[in-house]
Amino acid sequence: MRYRTRVTAPAAALLGTAAALTAGPSAFAQAPAVGRAGTPGGESAGDSVFPELGNAGYQVTRYHLDFSYDAATRLVDATAALSLRITQDLSRFSLDALGLDVRSVKVGGRTAVFEQVGEKLRVTPAAPLPEKAQVSVCVEYSADPRRSLPHTAWVATVDGFAVAGQPNSSHTVFPCNDHPTDKADFTFRITVPNGLRGVANGTLVRTENLDGDRTAYTYFSRFPMATELVQISVGDYTVKERQGPNGLPLRDVVPTARAAALEPALALTPGQLQWLEQRLGAFPFETYGLLPCNSDDPNAFDFTGLETQTLTLYKPNFLLQEEKKIGSHMMHELVHSWFGNSVSPANWADLWLNEGHADFYGLLYRYERGWTDSLGLTTMEARMKDTYARGDQWRHDSGPVAAPNAVNLFDSQRYLGGVLVLYALREALGEDVFQRIERTFLERHRNSAATTDDYIAVATEVSGQDQSGFLRDWLYGTKTPRMPGHPDWAVTPVNTAFAAPHSRTRGHYHDASATL
Repeated sequence: MRYRTRVTAPAAALLGTAAALTAGPSAFAQAPAVGRAGTPGGESAGDSVFPELGNAGYQVTRYHLDFSYDAATRLVDATAALSLRITQDLSRFSLDALGLDVRSVKVGGRTAVFEQVGEKLRVTPAAPLPEKAQVSVCVEYSADPRRSLPHTAWVATVDGFAVAGQPNSSHTVFPCNDHPTDKADFTFRITVPNGLRGVANGTLVRTENLDGDRTAYTYFSRFPMATELVQISVGDYTVKERQGPNGLPLRDVVPTARAAALEPALALTPGQLQWLEQRLGAFPFETYGLLPCNSDDPNAFDFTGLETQTLTLYKPNFLLQEEKKIGSHMMHELVHSWFGNSVSPANWADLWLNEGHADFYGLLYRYERGWTDSLGLTTMEARMKDTYARGDQWRHDSGPVAAPNAVNLFDSQRYLGGVLVLYALREALGEDVFQRIERTFLERHRNSAATTDDYIAVATEVSGQDQSGFLRDWLYGTKTPRMPGHPDWAVTPVNTAFAAPHSRTRGHYHDASATL
């Protein structure tokens, strides 16, 4: 089976890797002695939407997160062990961190001076770090998943928690370089009281029965991951396993009390995968599954589904509906395994690549099955004609498709506006060329991050024609271009008297998807 050939190491080696990481900072390379003073690393990755995110002067190659959950206090005691590749001489560096009670930091096994300023954990090692060094960092801390913060990735549940870090909140769960351009390998060790289960991205490689009626679960992710895609969850969960197309192992993590009720939704995944693999190629990771976390609180998080890598987080009540009400959005979230997870946005302004593609294929899936959308429409052409008419209003209210800000990042312009761009490209070039562009882009930037310019470059290469003018007009223009093949389509004039109802003022509104 082709998925088995993707394992990068045999099971024994995976267990050895997890054991080495679990052992703590001594398992990492030690910081070498240096003779240069260095300078402080920058405290930004240069993102246009979230300039405060990320840090400069190093790259993270590996994280090991060791969490211990106390059911009585509902607190988490944690250790984050990071392996860094230093890219400039550093006297000091920073990690993104908010709401974490840091107790100690070690660099290369030696105690380091640290301070928490705003959303940064500034670390001054005992000696400067030279360019090209491989350095271990170990941060011991505790966290309260219920703590009130300006923004948070913690999702507190009745019996534990889940994590929803997109786009800028994973550093409320663990100290990190919290930007999707700095992908890294991850392992997780989650210790919980017996009766609860700890789950995380990737594959379970070890289960340990510990003293005090506690169990530790260790997971290994075989593919690099952006921090915003991390999933760690604790609760009374049952793991349901099944086989997907071409031998892909599927793993769903469901509240034990709802396992039977959720089964009809879970059983849809193999067919959805088969449909999507025919269009985008083989599934890019080692496993996939759903995590309907154990919370019915409508305010637990501000979205229906979230594409954490290999394990999509859902509100459980959504998945209890009939297929025609959930299938399109389940496809939307599944598409993110390709667009968003395997190929991450290099800048959050490139979000349309994630959400436009997810809605594009989610809507195609809906209309192929004859399911009406939220407007009562049953074809992609009809929906795009309606979206086209709104184009200038959306550009007025939310800016061009590929030019969002932090307030309007998750509104309809990134979702349906992105679909409209892809539809226009397909209309201009034809289905065959369009599909070759999609697959080439995914293959070229797999396990990495890509920009809008990268997509334009692939479209130009594959089509044999310069697509930069065409796509830039659609992505950055203040006026909606003419739709290829539809000269009769008209754009409604902008009404400046009110903001269009699609425009959201909440900071990170995720449910602008047309697949809902």
